[in-house]
Amino acid sequence: MTESATSIYEQVGGEAFFAALVADFYRAVAADDVLRPMYPDQDLAAAQQRLQLFLEQYWGGPTKYQALRGHPRLRMRHAPFTVDEVARDHWLQCMRAALDNRQLPPELELELWSYFAMAAQAMLNRF
Repeated sequence: MTESATSIYEQVGGEAFFAALVADFYRAVAADDVLRPMYPDQDLAAAQQRLQLFLEQYWGGPTKYQALRGHPRLRMRHAPFTVDEVARDHWLQCMRAALDNRQLPPELELELWSYFAMAAQAMLNRF
């Protein structure tokens, strides 16, 4: 976390920031030939809501994700999907574009991006 006593959630603008970030991310996912087939639902709204709530909670916001879904268990939840290096790279490209659209101060952008890169790597389950 940065030197400020406030959470990243508060520093970036709270719910509005994460709603916009995740909306941009899922617009890219909807057009991605590698990622889109991983979502069986025609409408990506449920997945979008889950990611938004998770990120808000992770970065110090409300704990709605925990209340709705319990512990994140990210590796377990992603296990049914083929998450190889290609999928990881596509996920990161979509998230990179969404994050770039937010135009954060460099220190906040780096903090979020470092997490996304680490988390994407940790989700690999096919080698």
